[in-house]
Amino acid sequence: MTLLAAAVLLGSYLVGSVPNGLLIARARGVDIRTVGSGNIGATNVGRALGRKLGGVVLVLDALKGFAPTLAAVRAGFPDEVVAAVGLAAILGHVFPVWLRFRGGKGVATGLGVFVALAPLAVVGALLVYALVVALTRISSLGSLSASTAFVGGMFWTGQSPPILALGIAAWLIIVVRHRANIARLLRGKEGRL
Repeated sequence: MTLLAAAVLLGSYLVGSVPNGLLIARARGVDIRTVGSGNIGATNVGRALGRKLGGVVLVLDALKGFAPTLAAVRAGFPDEVVAAVGLAAILGHVFPVWLRFRGGKGVATGLGVFVALAPLAVVGALLVYALVVALTRISSLGSLSASTAFVGGMFWTGQSPPILALGIAAWLIIVVRHRANIARLLRGKEGRL
């Protein structure tokens, strides 16, 4: 079981580390790391190459979190291992081995992880994201607000301690990865959609 769990964790990290945004942009002759915010995620791809491709990156990045996490659940691993598998996928996206550990912010991959683990809390977070973005047109503010609401939703839906710990860890990763956005928000300089 320990070797199997280790293999699943490594696999989840490697799946999470596939740089979908970079690959899709590169197929169109663009190095997404040199455009806009320089981020490889869906928001930057959407700004640089259009909403349709941004949506494709969002779905693919979410699947990177969803597929290994759901596989771990279906395999009957305990919640501690399932949470570790979800975290590995998120860390793979944020610190991809293929890009010298410089990746995205973890929002879409985290979304996929938690669709598999806490779908009701995800619905609440998506509503918060949609409301904040509709009012402000600022994706980063929507992501930060949604991830904060999501943690509250996890408490409200009574997640197990390991899954709750994963939610808090994902929230911390998202906040830290958005620190430049937070600084721009505080200065009133953050870009709008």
